[in-house]
Amino acid sequence: MLNISLNSVNRYVDRSRLSSLQYVENRKAGRVLLRLLIIFSVLFLIALFLPWTQNVRATGELTTLRPNERPQVIQTVIGGQVRQWYVREGDFVEEGDTLLWLSETKDAYFDTSLLDRTQSQVRAQEMSLESYNSKVAALADQMDALRESGRLRTEQARNELRQAQLTVASDSMDLEATRLNTEVAREQYERIESLYDQGLKSLTDLENRRVTYQQAQAELISAENKLLASRNKVINARVELNAIQAKLRDDLAKTSSDRYTALSGRFDAEAKVADLQNQFSNYERRTDLYYVRAPQAGYVTQIMSAGIGQTLSAGEQILTIVPSDYDLAVELYVRPIDLPLMDIGQEVNIQFDGWPAIVFSGWPNTSYGTYRGKIVAIDRASNVGGQYRMMVAPDPDERDWPEALRVGSGASALILLKNVPIWYELWRKVNGFPPDLYAPEGGSAPPAPPKIKVPK
Repeated sequence: MLNISLNSVNRYVDRSRLSSLQYVENRKAGRVLLRLLIIFSVLFLIALFLPWTQNVRATGELTTLRPNERPQVIQTVIGGQVRQWYVREGDFVEEGDTLLWLSETKDAYFDTSLLDRTQSQVRAQEMSLESYNSKVAALADQMDALRESGRLRTEQARNELRQAQLTVASDSMDLEATRLNTEVAREQYERIESLYDQGLKSLTDLENRRVTYQQAQAELISAENKLLASRNKVINARVELNAIQAKLRDDLAKTSSDRYTALSGRFDAEAKVADLQNQFSNYERRTDLYYVRAPQAGYVTQIMSAGIGQTLSAGEQILTIVPSDYDLAVELYVRPIDLPLMDIGQEVNIQFDGWPAIVFSGWPNTSYGTYRGKIVAIDRASNVGGQYRMMVAPDPDERDWPEALRVGSGASALILLKNVPIWYELWRKVNGFPPDLYAPEGGSAPPAPPKIKVPK
């Protein structure tokens, strides 16, 4: 009864007969509500001092830690026409298995005996190189023979020159002796002539002495001629020596010129041999590239080229191989404002797409269906969208990630930061403050701000 009217009906109603009214009027709801409010207030105050883990949310996708474990697109090294496929999508291939057979499309390689003919050219050029080597060796031997012959002939000419010089010395002494004899014969002739004029000597003695004097003059003239002839021999010997040396120089110069010509031919032959060998190796390698092989073990996931007869160009993508053995990681993207809070070794709670999970952002240990990881790398530059990429690897101390995960699947993460009371976290959010900056265990401390020198 609300009793809002001035006309009361209490005197007309017997309350003892109305049990429900008595029960309602005798309720203790006010006291119960007060008690509940007190209890909830106490619990709320207690809850304000409970620990809360600050975190930063990020999204990304699954990838691998090592580049060689990521899906690999196979390309053709050379252009060609599809001859035969050896795999289909979903097949598992080992390293070195043949994937595709190509046939040649360039007319420069149509010859089926191209390798044999190129090998024959290489052998012919190698024989030419051997001939040049033999010619160079023969010319070197010829130069040695010319030097030895020139040395002997020069020595012989020098000996002849020495003999001529000694002959000149001998003839010079003979000339002096003959000149003395002539002088003596002249003096004797003059004395005999004086004695003859005095009548002391006969005409016969005078004539004999004249004959002796004339013979001495003749011998003197002969000695002078002999000396001149000896001197002429010295000159001839010197001329011969110079001629021998000049001829030796000419022969050596000619032979050396021939040797350098042979060396030039040999170098040209070596260059041609190297060029032909390179060409043969290229042909051999090109023949091997007709067969496209798997670079590593994995599964064929997507074939991009069509069937038999399609022409492919060099570098064209033909299929994708996903490696069978890989280490998963999560590729997360964070905003620049959250980047200073990130550090190597920081713990991350991850929720994978397709795996049911119950997430309590402030209490990561009570979440269900999440997996733990650690940050292993942070990019130094932002991507096109202005975000920074981080790599998160599985935590070895926590439970393993699901085996059914595949590269490219989506993932969302809570990057765990510092533990603070709930009241502090509420106060921080109300005031719009960022999470606290700190260095996790095993991580590196945040870099100190650079010092700025202010000029006086």
